[in-house]
Amino acid sequence: MKAEETLTAAIPMRQVGPLRLVYDGAEETVCVPMATFESPLWPSTARGARVSMQTAGIAVSIAADVMARSILLEAPSAAEAVAAVASLCNDKPRIAEAVNTTSRFGRFSDLHWQIVGNLVYLRIEMQTGDASGHNMVTAGAEAAMNAILAWHPNLRYSSLSANYCTDKKTSAVNGILGRGKYAIAELRVPEALCRKLLRTTPQAIATLNTRKNLLGTALAGGTRSANAHAANMLLAVYLATGQDAANIIEGSQAFTLAETDQETGDLRFSVTLPNLIVGTVGNGKALPFVEANLEALGCRQARATGDNARRLAAITAAAVLCGELSLMAALTNPGELMNAHRKLERAGRE
Repeated sequence: MKAEETLTAAIPMRQVGPLRLVYDGAEETVCVPMATFESPLWPSTARGARVSMQTAGIAVSIAADVMARSILLEAPSAAEAVAAVASLCNDKPRIAEAVNTTSRFGRFSDLHWQIVGNLVYLRIEMQTGDASGHNMVTAGAEAAMNAILAWHPNLRYSSLSANYCTDKKTSAVNGILGRGKYAIAELRVPEALCRKLLRTTPQAIATLNTRKNLLGTALAGGTRSANAHAANMLLAVYLATGQDAANIIEGSQAFTLAETDQETGDLRFSVTLPNLIVGTVGNGKALPFVEANLEALGCRQARATGDNARRLAAITAAAVLCGELSLMAALTNPGELMNAHRKLERAGRE
């Protein structure tokens, strides 16, 4: 292979499901493509999908949809940095005009700021249609920066990317302000079904979730994250649908919540992903297997701008919930997790 050659890496992929999805006012069944080298992930996620098929389904809500890029400017002094930020916060319409000229689909959403000494950090937020939006928001941020430097000649360029975005790194700011799709997937599992398909109880899962995902993550110093293995399902779906896989870093800052209904005894299980970054157009989407997967998921249909990407986010969130539910159930039973890995990954090697 020559250095300039581009080949497609072969990663094992399977369709997992069907799962029952409730999204955008409709109920349907969906099979989710997942590409991974961790073979137990397929049957584990499939078990969660089977649970969804015998319930009212996984309801997914998209609370927000925004992509961000931060720029860094330098002022002569802290006082001038404060004055510049005050002026810019009152001048958002002109910033929006500069940003919106860079794309047919991208639209300015908001501006956030931080000041350190004489340094001005500006976080430009945009809605980016069906693209994940990294390049789109960078072009918009560059246009905003050039306009700002023209309006405020006392400011100087420092960087087009300032880490206040925050791109492909763990942070608190993305969970607070959002970056990508803010998706919430929830499922109600009757106690009898929990015992039958998951071989455990709602109370056992709820107790373990508190002790493992909440307290354990707090003890480890986790940053805005409390889940079992959301990154596994995210990466598998990302690779199967042509996403930038590095986005699982902030994407896996997810919250798994498990509670028992005091009246019915049902398990109320949900996964919240504030930083779910996916797109249905753009780089990586022209590969034949990616196009086939997006088509099968119904994410290449004629819809309003952004709706296909939000649909993909909803399906991805549902897959994450299935995998989280199955692993949490397995961990309530001594030996189940390791036995599954021995059977599926280590057979013939021990």
